[in-house]
Amino acid sequence: MRPVSVTFAFSQRFPFPADRAFAWAVDFDPGDVVLMGKRGRRRVRRLAADAFVLTDTFETPAGVVRKRKLVRIDAERRTWVNTTLAGPGRHSQFLYQIAAEGPRASRLDFRGLQLLWDRDGPLSPRQVGRLSRQLAREDGSLWRRLARAMARDLGGAGRR
Repeated sequence: MRPVSVTFAFSQRFPFPADRAFAWAVDFDPGDVVLMGKRGRRRVRRLAADAFVLTDTFETPAGVVRKRKLVRIDAERRTWVNTTLAGPGRHSQFLYQIAAEGPRASRLDFRGLQLLWDRDGPLSPRQVGRLSRQLAREDGSLWRRLARAMARDLGGAGRR
């Protein structure tokens, strides 16, 4: 079975300087799945200062889903890449960059390179476009939720 490749992108603004937003975003924690609005848990295994394996297990209407991901961080550029190693969408990659928008604000620029393995055959360009918009809406919604959590965490003490 050949996967279907779907690309999608979105941006999310943060009312915090880029360095603070980046530090919050890459501070991986077992409670992150709950911050995303899902029921489940995350296991965080640090491989090196800039490399992690995240194993997310969460409940969906279709049952329990488990994803294992390799995350590589480039702190100098305020970027990270998340590659799905196992689970739905394996071999997909997600690129994140936190960009400054002045001294007190920033934004996340996200680009998803999603491989969908459970398709019965090729999709029309129209179907791929529809999937692209759907994935951008879903992940954009997730990051709006995370932006609210960031605001709660950084708005007071400035720490996560």
